Amino acid sequence: MQRLDKTISEKLNISRSDAKALIKKGEVTINSKPALSPELKCSEEDEVIVSGKILSAQKFVYIMMNKPKGVVCASEGEKERNVIDLLPKDMRIKNLFPAGRLDKDTTGFVLITNDGEFAHSILSPKKHVEKTYVALLDKPLDSGVIIDFENGMTLGEERLMPASLTVLNDEKTLAKIVIKQGIYHQIKRMFKKHGLEVLELKRIKIGNLPLDEKLSEGKSRYITNEELEKIKEV
Repeated sequence: MQRLDKTISEKLNISRSDAKALIKKGEVTINSKPALSPELKCSEEDEVIVSGKILSAQKFVYIMMNKPKGVVCASEGEKERNVIDLLPKDMRIKNLFPAGRLDKDTTGFVLITNDGEFAHSILSPKKHVEKTYVALLDKPLDSGVIIDFENGMTLGEERLMPASLTVLNDEKTLAKIVIKQGIYHQIKRMFKKHGLEVLELKRIKIGNLPLDEKLSEGKSRYITNEELEKIKEV
């Protein structure tokens, strides 16, 4: 149980004073009854409605974003525009962060959440949650590249986990990559080892959950509980 003004402040990402103002204006109800005091107590089981909108009772939220180029995967502390900046205002609750970073020029599926334990579970190599990408290369790849990916190549002094590499076009310049890690610039460095430059890179799937094809670049939507289970599938 916590104060009503604090709940509204956290859910809508507004100041406590703004939350109190909404309450005093009669914009808030709890379980269909007018709530005129910011000191009222409420729990996650209570239905709180602010200006006609039901506040999410979920402690944690999970958001799918189709990240465009030129946007940083960060939640704060960056001078450049970040993925949280792209979220609609009603989605921007406190403590959101991207679960796993994409490079500034990489596009596609970014999962944004406030659930640190879940984020750790899908990012840990021990969990073997796969991330699937499509890469456009500057030159054709050959069978030697595929073998090196699948055997678990060495980058510097680090031995990588085996990765899947599938050619997608006749020119052998478009490929699908499935990895279980997420080290710094991993896919670009893997191709660079073989003299190949990645011109375009897009993440299209996390676990068994694909990026929603209806989601245009820069747009976001909530992930359903059923979809969340697909991410966890190994």
